[in-house]
Amino acid sequence: MAVVTPTQVRTQRNVELALLVLAVGTSVSAYGYLGLATTGRLPGDMAACGGLLAVFALAVHVVLRFKARYADPVILPIATAINGLGLVVIHRLDLAAHREIGQSLALRQMIWTAVGIAVACLVIGLVRDHRGLARYTYTAMAFGLALLLLPLLPVIGRNINGARIWIGLGPLSFQPGELAKVALAIFFAGYLVTARDSLWLVGRTVLGLRLPRARDLGPILACWLASVLVLIFESDLGTSLLFFGLFIAMLYVATERTSWVVIGLLLFLAGAVAAWSVIPHVQVRVAIWLHTFAPANADRAYQLIQGLYGMASGGLLGTGLGQGRPDIVPFAESDFIAAAIGEALGLTGMFALLMLYALLVERGLRTAIGVRDGFGKLLAAGLAFSMALQVFVVVGGVTRVIPLTGLTTPFLAYGGSSLVSNWIVVALLLLRISDSARRPGPDPVAINPPTAPTQMVSA
Repeated sequence: MAVVTPTQVRTQRNVELALLVLAVGTSVSAYGYLGLATTGRLPGDMAACGGLLAVFALAVHVVLRFKARYADPVILPIATAINGLGLVVIHRLDLAAHREIGQSLALRQMIWTAVGIAVACLVIGLVRDHRGLARYTYTAMAFGLALLLLPLLPVIGRNINGARIWIGLGPLSFQPGELAKVALAIFFAGYLVTARDSLWLVGRTVLGLRLPRARDLGPILACWLASVLVLIFESDLGTSLLFFGLFIAMLYVATERTSWVVIGLLLFLAGAVAAWSVIPHVQVRVAIWLHTFAPANADRAYQLIQGLYGMASGGLLGTGLGQGRPDIVPFAESDFIAAAIGEALGLTGMFALLMLYALLVERGLRTAIGVRDGFGKLLAAGLAFSMALQVFVVVGGVTRVIPLTGLTTPFLAYGGSSLVSNWIVVALLLLRISDSARRPGPDPVAINPPTAPTQMVSA
């Protein structure tokens, strides 16, 4: 009897635990160094803050040991390290602004970290199989579009810095577009996994590009129109770009046709030019980008100019945590936290941070390759790409590669809506789906040949 021995797949939860210790230790060390640089002694609450971050990270780790034993072991430590670095930098800005404990943004961010991790644990526990989300394809579409439209409501909508992307409920404000990207990614994955054949196989070839039929252009035109409407009515360049870019990336993953990318880029350029010609907010952003140091833009470009000067003063190795003047950059804790890190840690620190994001995206794409179902592949690839695109848009705006958009850096910047939504992305995409991708398949069946040859009876 021939027996096929299955290859044993290690859960690697102990590897994850060791990396978590390193991630939390790095954050606590940075917090202690910040205290030494500003006051000459270690912070009195260093052990308490480090202990809270460790408890938060270990909570997810314990849930994974019971609910997703085969999840990727690198993802949680990376997210914890970036989240911890963000808390340290926000605390540095609190010290520079002389904020009291009741006004501390770092304390609020710690509370939002607890909320985000609690939601992540809830998602891991409730979503036992990511394929079940495909049943809610059109529900996710309706929910995502409703979230995008919420800031337009007259009572709860808030217009902040020229963009109407916030809703306010009493003292709390929330950016619903951050959660909309998760819902719309579920919708795109569910739709494309059923329509991929018609989008892939049918069409004609023109100049080497296989172009789709006119009726198959409907979905991409609808998404383009929705992104343009968001840009027009909410003046939200970042969400519009993220929304449309997410759909084009998932469309390319589903069909592997370059023509969809070409059509998407042409539509994006057409929408961008149209928005620039009619929307004053977009015109200001483009003018600041092209003519940052022009005397006419001295007031409007003040934030970008100070951010560039801060990163320039950081040089190669940075001024050090607790040094420099990151507080003179408006909204340094949210929109321009990358500039604060560039000033404190220099070009080397920025490269290290971008490498952490690159590893996070790489693990997401590896999950997309390894998972066995089409819906999971599209969802993992789409959410990983959305994180990569968001980091590029934010850092590109701060470094003047592209115009400023108003998006926030995942896990790093101050803001509850961004932090909670990105912990949902980690729980859903990189932990739940990676558990399915790395989980061993059913045990192979032993092959039993006949025990004895058939006897031939002579006549």
